[in-house]
Amino acid sequence: MENEMNFEPLNDFLNKEQILLNEQMKGHTSFKIGGYVDCIVLPKSIEDIRQTIAFCKASSIAYYIMGNGSNILVDDDGIKGLIIKIGDTFSAVDVQNEIVIAEAGVLLSKLSKICLQNSLQGFEFASGIPGTLGGAIFMNAGAYGGEMKDVIEWVEVLTPNGEILKIQDHDMAFGYRTSIVKAKGFVVLRAALKFKKGDYDQILAITNELTEKRVSKQPLDLPSAGSTFKRPEGYYAGKLIEDSGLRGLKYGCAMVSEKHCGFVVNTGDASCKEVITLIEIIQKVVRDRFEVELEREVRIFGKE
Repeated sequence: MENEMNFEPLNDFLNKEQILLNEQMKGHTSFKIGGYVDCIVLPKSIEDIRQTIAFCKASSIAYYIMGNGSNILVDDDGIKGLIIKIGDTFSAVDVQNEIVIAEAGVLLSKLSKICLQNSLQGFEFASGIPGTLGGAIFMNAGAYGGEMKDVIEWVEVLTPNGEILKIQDHDMAFGYRTSIVKAKGFVVLRAALKFKKGDYDQILAITNELTEKRVSKQPLDLPSAGSTFKRPEGYYAGKLIEDSGLRGLKYGCAMVSEKHCGFVVNTGDASCKEVITLIEIIQKVVRDRFEVELEREVRIFGKE
């Protein structure tokens, strides 16, 4: 029998409300799926993050970093170890003329509103992306022709060795749904984003137009983790899935969205296993029909 993990030492540097024990992950992901995790830490500072990771390493406890949980699928058996959830407890924003410095836990929707209030243009594309700044930088999130790489000035990260680095935009190795953060296992702490002053009404109009597009085309009424697959070169994942006749295909409570085939949605009480099985069915059918390999964009926490 495995020894119980001792999270008592966390009380030495965290407040009680920052430590959630034996927490069900369903309530922490947009997919509303997942078993229990032994511990979630809600950091309020860089030091909280650094000390929590140091504690995990010293105690041989596996740890995971997450933001808003909008791009992850958690195993039904849960997660052994600790999750550092970088969210609204670590989300301060400071506007300095055309530069916005923000902590990693701020939601992109909130950051977009702050840019609008300050008549800063260039972040409209991100207004409807349901993640945090840290998660968006990690995967170079994008929508409607814009990507995080277009607005980043520098990113402050924590390395696996506990060192804090400030990485300039040109050294971030941004690519399609990737970055140096993802490649090297860094943790995003803060970032500076650069914008240009614009016209408030024009920025609002673009934001509203993109919101309308998103609402009309995406299945926002059902739990999901956003786009299930990366865009294969020269194709669109949703179109390939639709042309394979898979619109509305169900496996248990997991379903290919009838509104947008690029999304796998949770129609009730879908399990992680059901979602993964449906993803594998989709990949096989598309591979057999079009000889195109669909790569999963959703990250799986747990067994993998």
